[in-house]
Amino acid sequence: MSLRRVGWLAAMFVAMVLWMSCGEVYRPVVIPISNNPPNPSSFHAVFGINSNIAPNPGTALQIDVSGDSNVGEANMGINPTHAAILPNNSRIFVTNAGSAVMNASGTQLAGYPDVVTAFSPAANSSSASGIGNTLTYTLPNTGPNQSSAITSISETGNVVTVTLASALPQAAVGGQIIISGVVIQGEPDQELTGAYNGNFAIVSMSGNTITYNNLVANLLPASGGTASVPLPTFCSYQPDFVTTTQTNAVYVANYGVETPGTGQTPNCNLPSTDSVAALNVINSTISHIQYLPAGSHPILMAETPNGQNLYVVTQGDGATPSNVLNLSTTDLSTTATIPIGVNPSWIESRPDGQRIYVITQGDGQLYSIRTDTNSVLSTQSVGVGANYILYDKSLNRLYVTNPSTNSVYVYSAATDPPTQMGSAINIAPPNPSASDSRCGNYTCTYTVMPVSVTSLPDGSRFYVASVVLGTATCNAGDPCSASGATPPPTCPDPNITVSPCLIPMLTVYDARSLAMKSGSSSLIGASLSLLSSPPFATGQFALAPNSACAPAAVYTPLSTRFRMFTTSSSDSSHVYVSICDAGAIAAITTMTNTVSQGTNESDRLVIDLQPPVSAAGSTGGAQARQNPVFLVTGQ
Repeated sequence: MSLRRVGWLAAMFVAMVLWMSCGEVYRPVVIPISNNPPNPSSFHAVFGINSNIAPNPGTALQIDVSGDSNVGEANMGINPTHAAILPNNSRIFVTNAGSAVMNASGTQLAGYPDVVTAFSPAANSSSASGIGNTLTYTLPNTGPNQSSAITSISETGNVVTVTLASALPQAAVGGQIIISGVVIQGEPDQELTGAYNGNFAIVSMSGNTITYNNLVANLLPASGGTASVPLPTFCSYQPDFVTTTQTNAVYVANYGVETPGTGQTPNCNLPSTDSVAALNVINSTISHIQYLPAGSHPILMAETPNGQNLYVVTQGDGATPSNVLNLSTTDLSTTATIPIGVNPSWIESRPDGQRIYVITQGDGQLYSIRTDTNSVLSTQSVGVGANYILYDKSLNRLYVTNPSTNSVYVYSAATDPPTQMGSAINIAPPNPSASDSRCGNYTCTYTVMPVSVTSLPDGSRFYVASVVLGTATCNAGDPCSASGATPPPTCPDPNITVSPCLIPMLTVYDARSLAMKSGSSSLIGASLSLLSSPPFATGQFALAPNSACAPAAVYTPLSTRFRMFTTSSSDSSHVYVSICDAGAIAAITTMTNTVSQGTNESDRLVIDLQPPVSAAGSTGGAQARQNPVFLVTGQ
C-alpha cells in the first residue's frame, strides 16, 4: 500500500473520530497565523481642534480612523490656537489664548483666561466612548524675582517661618504669599502632609525669611516646595503654540503682550509676557517659565527628537527680521540666537534632529539650519507669502505651500541644501461638472490658494488642500444681461449667491512622479470636492466665506492660522481636511478594495464630520457649527 493511500486512510480515520466526538455541535476553531501582529502602540485617531464664538469655549473632537466616526468631544478653553500629542498618545495638549479676545473698541475683555488644556483620548474604538476628563494648566501670574525655592519651613504654635533660597523683592508685609509643593515627610496623619501649602498673609519679613500664620498648629519641619508672590491681577500671556518629543515634558510658546500695550491688563506689573513655559506632565504643573525680550512674540517651536534642544521662532512685529532661538530644555535658557527673515510662518524638524527648516512669509525664504552649529546652512526662495512646510519622513522630502502664488514646492532633503524636485506645482482650478451649465453660459474665474499639504506615511501620494475663490459673471450678449432678466449668478455653484464664494478642494499627487491623480466622486473635475451631502446640499461644492476664518497678513493669537488644514492617518488609510468656513472636517479614504464592488474607489470623500453647534450661533447654515482650525494625528 502506498504512503499516499496510508496517509489518506489515516486522515479519514481522524476525521471520523472528531465527528463522533463532536456530535452535531459545530465547534469553531481559531487558526493561528504566523504573520507578525500589528504594533499595539499604533493609535488610529485624528483630533480636530475647533474654535467658538467667545465667551463660549472651543472643543476637541476625536475621530476614529477605522470608522470615520466622532468618538468623543470635550470643551477646551476660549480661543484655542494650537495642539500637540505626546509621542505615546496618552495625552493631547491644546493652547487657548482667551485673553486675546477683544471687544468692538479693541479693549481686552477681562475674565477670559489663558490656559493649556490637556485630556486623555477616548479608547481606540469606532463607537463613542468619550474623551477623558480635561486638566487645565493656568499660566502663572508671577514674574522674575516673584518666586523662590523653599530651603526650610517650620512652625511654632500657629506661626510659620519660611527660609527661601532667594529674596522676594516684591513681597510685602500684609501682602500674599503662596506656598506650594511642600510635603511633610514622616507625618503620620496623611491629611496634614501638605498642610503648609496655601495662600497666606505675610506677618513679617527679614532678608530671605518670611513668617505667616497658619490655622493648623505645630506642624513638623519640612523643606522643598516653592514660595511665590501673586500679581495684583492676571496677566495676558496668549499661548499660541505647543510642542514636545518627550512623554514627561511639554513646551508652550506665549505670544505675550507688553505693558503698556494693547490687550494687557492695567495692573500687571510684568514689562512683557513674551515667554516659553515648560509643563511637567507627571506632576501636571507648570514647572518653569522663561521670559523673552519684550516684543519678541514667539509663535512657532520644534523640539529635537532627543529632547535636548527646543527651537523657538519669534515673529517680532512681523515687518522686521526675526530670530530662531535655541533653548535648553533643562532650564529654557537661550543657548543660541539665529537671525532669519521677515514674518516666519512655519517650522519643521528633521527626525534625526540634525536640521531645522523654517519658512518666512514676508520675504519668501526656506531656511535650512544646522543644529550642531546653530547656523543657517542655506536659504532658498519659495516666494513671498509661503505659509506652510511639511517634512515627509518616508521620502526624506519637504513640501512648501504658497497661497499667494498658487505654488507647491517639493524638495529632496537628502542633500544640503535641499534640492528642488522639478518646477513649482501650480494647482489646477476647478472644473465643475458638465451637468451644471452655469460656467458654460457665464464667465467663471478662480483664484487658487494652496494652504496646506500632507503625505501618506507609505510614501505613495501627497495631498494639497486649497482655498479657491470663485466668481461667475454674465457674458456680454447673454440673456442674463438683458434688461429685466434675472440677475446673473455670482458663484459657479448655484447653491451659493455671494461673490466671491469659497470652494474648498483637495488635489491628489503621485509622490514618485509628482503627477496629479484624478479624484473620484468629484463635482469640480480632477480635484476632490470636500462637501458631502448631507450635511450640505446635493451638488454643493462652494461656501459663503466666513470672515472669522480668514488668516491675518501677520499672525496674532486672535487670527486663524489655517483656513484649511490637512493631515493623514498613521496607517495611510485616510486623509482629513479641516474646513473652517464649512464648520466641518472632511474625511477621505485613500484605500482601494481589491474586490470590485461598484463605486468602491480610492481617494474618495466619505463624509463631512461636524463639531458641536456654536452656543452663540452664526450665519450661513453650516457655519453655525464651531470652526475647525487645526488637526493632530495620533502617532
